[in-house]
Amino acid sequence: MNTVALGFIPEPLAVPITNILPSKRLSAGALASRKFRQIKSSIDEVGMIEPLSVTAADPTSGHHVLLDGHLRLAALQDLGFETASCLVATDDESYTFNNRVNRLSTIQEHHMIHRAVERGVSPERLAKALAVDVSLILKKIALLDGICAEAVELLKDRQFSPELVRALRKMKPTRQVECVELMTAANNLSVSYAESLLVATPTSLLVDGKKPRKLTGIGPEQMAKMEREMSNLQGQYKLVEQTYGQDVLNLVLAKGYLARLLENASVHQYLKIQQVDVLAEFQAIVDTIALDQSALEAST
Repeated sequence: MNTVALGFIPEPLAVPITNILPSKRLSAGALASRKFRQIKSSIDEVGMIEPLSVTAADPTSGHHVLLDGHLRLAALQDLGFETASCLVATDDESYTFNNRVNRLSTIQEHHMIHRAVERGVSPERLAKALAVDVSLILKKIALLDGICAEAVELLKDRQFSPELVRALRKMKPTRQVECVELMTAANNLSVSYAESLLVATPTSLLVDGKKPRKLTGIGPEQMAKMEREMSNLQGQYKLVEQTYGQDVLNLVLAKGYLARLLENASVHQYLKIQQVDVLAEFQAIVDTIALDQSALEAST
């Protein structure tokens, strides 16, 4: 198995703020926004949670270029901080960094809030720092209560409403995993979808063994049909999951072969004259965007 190179030095580095050069200018509107006030209040109350992302220091000047965290840097400057915690990138930064950075997931946010509470920060203080109601902080603290480890693993990099887990808690672990797999496969982590899956869940897979109330406007026949379709969908999902890695590998190999084939001038000219439609289809396959590399790696 190939070793994956880290994009950042693992441990944050304390960098003097005067040595951090922004890569863009913030507008007056951004500095007057609610988001900026929220970030500033949060840093003032509990400190900076998410480090800045910067390039390696320039050998001559010692300056770092800021890749991500311009509002946080501005807040630190306003609050009079002299240094900032930074993650130093080791990659070639010829691309736009914001296209590759992952935003804080809901579960990561839960862990951060949980750690802050364990260190003595009260929910009320956190609510004030984040400019939200304390009830939302309490929901985020209890986010994973009653959720099995497998479902948490599937959701760890996703963003979703804390209300979504309210439906999952009513299901047994095996059903939680099934529903999260369906939601992530459909790229739909909405509360309404979770509640629909809950209503379509057999009684034997519910924690209290009681069917939840029916959705408004849906009769018994429609509910039975929804349950049958959901069962069929789960079966189809499992079948696709079993062959997905191999299918992606085959597609990558086929795409590479077609690309080399079309590079042959004689073949290209023949298809252009004799098989225009085939040439167009081959070219469309070659021009497709890169396939999911994680699936390819999983299959090799």
